[in-house]
Amino acid sequence: MSTSERFGSAAVEHAEAVLVEQYPRLVRLAYLTLPDSLGRHTRVLLAHKAVQRALPRSGSPVASAPAEGSAGDPDGPLTLVRARVLRAALTPAGPAALVRARAGWPPVPPFVWGLRLWPPAGGIDEAARTLAGASAPVRAAFVLHHLDDLAEDEAVRLLARAGAADPAGAVQDALALPVGEPLLLALRRPEFDASVVSARPTDLLRRRRRVRAAWAALATLAVTLTALSLHGPPQGPGMRPAAGPAASGVLDPARLERVPAEAWADTARVDFTAWPARGGRTGDRDLLARALRVWAAPGTIPVTTTPRTTADPPARPPQLLYAGELDGRAVVLLREEDRVVRYAEPATGTGARTLDVARTDEAGVTTAAALSLSRDPDGAAARYLLAPWIARAATRDLQRTGDPARPLAVAADGVTAPAAVPPATGPCTSWPVLELTSSTRIVEKHSFLLADLGALSPVHLTYTPLPDGPGAAPARQPREATGPEARAAWAPQACRLGELRGGAYRAVNVWDFAAGQLPDGGGRAVWSCTRASGWAGPGDVLVRLRPESGAPQDVASARSTAACGRFGQHLLAGFRWRSPAGRWYLLAAGSRRVTGITATGAVRAEAATRTLAAPWSGADGPVTLTGTLADGGTLSALDGAGGGRD
Repeated sequence: MSTSERFGSAAVEHAEAVLVEQYPRLVRLAYLTLPDSLGRHTRVLLAHKAVQRALPRSGSPVASAPAEGSAGDPDGPLTLVRARVLRAALTPAGPAALVRARAGWPPVPPFVWGLRLWPPAGGIDEAARTLAGASAPVRAAFVLHHLDDLAEDEAVRLLARAGAADPAGAVQDALALPVGEPLLLALRRPEFDASVVSARPTDLLRRRRRVRAAWAALATLAVTLTALSLHGPPQGPGMRPAAGPAASGVLDPARLERVPAEAWADTARVDFTAWPARGGRTGDRDLLARALRVWAAPGTIPVTTTPRTTADPPARPPQLLYAGELDGRAVVLLREEDRVVRYAEPATGTGARTLDVARTDEAGVTTAAALSLSRDPDGAAARYLLAPWIARAATRDLQRTGDPARPLAVAADGVTAPAAVPPATGPCTSWPVLELTSSTRIVEKHSFLLADLGALSPVHLTYTPLPDGPGAAPARQPREATGPEARAAWAPQACRLGELRGGAYRAVNVWDFAAGQLPDGGGRAVWSCTRASGWAGPGDVLVRLRPESGAPQDVASARSTAACGRFGQHLLAGFRWRSPAGRWYLLAAGSRRVTGITATGAVRAEAATRTLAAPWSGADGPVTLTGTLADGGTLSALDGAGGGRD
């Protein structure tokens, strides 16, 4: 290789200046490109490591055309550094690093012992969850094109330089990702700096116990090695080298993590990590061993997982949440990282065994408040294990707003009496939900609703009322759906919850974003957006028009979107509506920051308010709706058009 194909000191200094200047953007690129299976802490460390090691050494060979990285090309140093960051993120120190991360070991330096790190709020984790199903090159292409503003051909060349197998295909797949503009704006906000991280200590007592256990294990290993050196290894055809979870002790019931009963009252992290081990069979070593073995190797036992959830064996000893006997079956609940596992078997005799795995990313006071333990054979009722911070439990029918809540008995170990669950098939004449009240040791006068959709974890129901005043008013936050106004909004929406069965949802919010009078004496109607937020981040939304009299009507819908959520607070939707007089109208409405609506196409109309009602005359055809925002920006309708629906 000639001298011209090696980095000179001036080129290295230029690359260093670019790296320092672009450090936050490079960390963002590495973080979103790294595999999402690594977890936030490990990804943060590996992202900073990839950027810090992207600076070439003087005299080192150039990996591609020297003109791209030469000091004479103003884009060269940035291209060079980006390529080195991408190369490290696409293959983070090779397969060995992935094995270490999945095994729970810290990455090679730099790492910080005893701390957990994660990026700040502002959209990067929302983006990471949105990109969870995409490959690393596709995630990298998303950042390069959408956030770093590289043209498609530039992104293709950079990915090729970084060693991606199909760079052109990765860019095309990135362009097809269903990512909303609100999320992109959140990631570009100046106050969001990807190089800033939050830090908290790990569980100090647990760490101390692990250190002691490590020293004890080293002492045992030393004694064993001494014995082997004196007597030799055991011989025989049945001897095999140990491997997998069993070899590392993960499947040993004695190593299950057990949280003290009052830990929830003395921690700021009120979630599944604070659940103590409860139930009458927490000391049944054989039952716990069977549950762990089935998790590690289910064989022919049916395994049910929620979408985007892996049933992989645990990488470390799980936390024991429950082990007991209910309605003729023994049930074990275990937690590892962001997963909860339920194992069930017949309490006596033989019968079917089952394993259910659900994800519980960043669960909190409400979303970690209950887990399903067992169901009646006909599926009409279920028992739940409630969080230790739940003081009272009741049930109510979401469709009957005037009925009072009915108390639900709870045993000393947190297990409820059988509670009715929503019907999976047949007519929807009622929709029972749990109404739980937190202990005053957590928060005063805090009640909330949970709906059972057939998954291991019920979903949290919330409500966002209509905005106050003009568009400049602050945005309202979702609140608990326990008040009369919230229950009235939820009653006509309740049966639509059945459409969410089989999904991995953590919460469903009904947002009343606009209201107005309907033409031809149609009365007052409320526009609402129901958002089902998944554990993985993206959510599914349904916009409906809810008149004072008559059934609600669907307006628009979207899947895997940020709309109607924290990063999608601007909304515009419209549809074709028939009045009581039999005339057709284009109806449209926008959220609080919308100051005007314009319709073009089959209907041409304008409104200087947040709602529009225009006669639909003439031939059918598409309609394009555009909203004007208070800051001068524009907004498109949720699904791009307002017309064509009868």
